[in-house]
Amino acid sequence: MKTILLTGATGFLGKKILDDLNSKDINIHVISRKDESFFSGYRNVTKVIKTKNFFTQNSKWYANICKDVNIIVHAAWYAEPGKYLESNINIECLSGTINFAKAAAEQKVDKFVGVGTCFEYDLTSSVPLKTDSKLDPLFLYSITKNSTFQILKKLFENKKIDFLWTRVFYLYGDGEDSRKLVAVLRSKLSIGKVVELTSGNQIRDFMDVKSAGSLIANAAISKNVGPFNVCSGVGISIRELAENIADEYGRRDLLLFGARKDNLTDSPYVVGIKSEIIK
Repeated sequence: MKTILLTGATGFLGKKILDDLNSKDINIHVISRKDESFFSGYRNVTKVIKTKNFFTQNSKWYANICKDVNIIVHAAWYAEPGKYLESNINIECLSGTINFAKAAAEQKVDKFVGVGTCFEYDLTSSVPLKTDSKLDPLFLYSITKNSTFQILKKLFENKKIDFLWTRVFYLYGDGEDSRKLVAVLRSKLSIGKVVELTSGNQIRDFMDVKSAGSLIANAAISKNVGPFNVCSGVGISIRELAENIADEYGRRDLLLFGARKDNLTDSPYVVGIKSEIIK
């Protein structure tokens, strides 16, 4: 039975990756700030390694957690809405991830799976993004994510270790932070409150986090390597998305499009070409 080490196991996306892995014939080790009781319902979780800050550990600690592990799925990263894009904590995450990856390589894991972002791409394009599309990260978050990709790609290539880099597009769903778009729409519309929005003309590729978690989990245990798009492959405007949700409550009248100015630096079109699992 293979052993998978999962970081970020209690996060928005990480928990859905864990949920899917738990349904498979896999031995799971998790890194978490929560105690073992949180994972009591997961039959495949055989080890819980607690840490206050995963990204500031020393090389010996990273080496110890990588022992006897076949596959690593590294979903941990700083992602607080409204702060994460330009936070200096991204640099800490970059540094810690590199140290972690070096330890994983020394322990000769079979495969390392990282979680990146669609923001690594050049988002001025008006065509769907392929895994080999031009990269041009603009935020500290996406710059550090892409730097991680470039460094780990070369590191694992030199060590002949499989490396998969999953670029995640726009997620929504169970466990979503209350400050994110879909959560805000549902919370306000459900109590009859007005929602102030931009024009809503931006086209985005949205995916339910449960589907994203399943896609990453399956790609991790499959033959997939290299860049991998975690997306629906379908574009929808913010206006259409909001209206669809409002229709569930019969309250399109509460949507005030144009009440907020469009962000001139906000890309008008971000849609990916979905990657497929290679068995």
